[in-house]
Amino acid sequence: MRRVMAAAIAGGAMLLAGCSSSATGSGTTTGATAGSSSTGAGSGNTAPVTVRLGFLENITHASALVGLKEGFFTQALGPAGTLKPTAFSSGTQETTAILAGQLDAAYVGPNPAINAWQKSAGAAIKVVSGSATGGASVVVKAGTTSAAQLKGQTLATPSLGNTQDVALRYWLKQNGLATSATGGGDVSIKPTAPNSAAVLEFKSGQIAGGSEPAPYDVQMVKDGGKVLLSESGVTTLLVVTQSFLSAHPDIVADLVKAQIKANDFIKNNTAAAEADANAELASYTGKPLSASIVSASFKEITFTNDPDATSLIADATQATSLGLLKTVSNLSNVFDLSPLNAALTAAGEPAVSS
Repeated sequence: MRRVMAAAIAGGAMLLAGCSSSATGSGTTTGATAGSSSTGAGSGNTAPVTVRLGFLENITHASALVGLKEGFFTQALGPAGTLKPTAFSSGTQETTAILAGQLDAAYVGPNPAINAWQKSAGAAIKVVSGSATGGASVVVKAGTTSAAQLKGQTLATPSLGNTQDVALRYWLKQNGLATSATGGGDVSIKPTAPNSAAVLEFKSGQIAGGSEPAPYDVQMVKDGGKVLLSESGVTTLLVVTQSFLSAHPDIVADLVKAQIKANDFIKNNTAAAEADANAELASYTGKPLSASIVSASFKEITFTNDPDATSLIADATQATSLGLLKTVSNLSNVFDLSPLNAALTAAGEPAVSS
């Protein structure tokens, strides 16, 4: 089953009014001297551009974590840019930040990407690279062997309408089990943040399982759970705002080059990449994961620069079938892969298509 996301969250208008991003830890990685606002200097000016980059506190966002730890973004930007990274606990928060003009670029799940595209009528963002596929699972109590056994149970997801939330709801629907945005239906879905809280609730028996991204699904398995469904398809994308892409195409090209370097590093230096991702993640969460959890998480994920356009479009169709997303027009136009393919060609790697 492909990963599923919904762009329209119940009460999704809150993304534009009322919701605020609760980033957990942000800092500035300097590629030059004091930076200006990202809306200030153009790419042809000498003053460095501040690049506000968002990502999630997940191993599925290891491309961002490794890129930050190894300094690939700073190196690629050089004196042209100053990086300001901000970690978020859910893609829903990232979408809010993107639509509020608080981010210039972000590593996001497919659902936030489609959400931002739909909410802005195709004006907010462009997908400029893939980052990862796979790396999320529905984990349940040992002894559960089918969806039918989950009737009357409570399952956790990171947030209402996020990628894992919609993936779970769609799978349950395919198995004849109804859910509702308010926690009703045959199976109660409980949005739980941060993701680590869902792990604790599962361990204590408060919930029967959950749909979680790595490393949290791996932690639930370690605590006695079993994987009932491995969620495939696109997991993480690199997006930029269209206004930033128009004003600073060279900076966007640099970000993409850093993304490629990060994924190459993960492929060729996996052990070091795992340590990097763990250390960088700990700088935001305050506590490192065990090395075995990180290693198991990496094994679930395919780190690829291909945004898997077919998967993204299929996911949108499935989300529409859930009634959580209105039909999205011209979704194929969400991609601008020209910077990616130029960088891949220069690196001697195969181009990708949308």
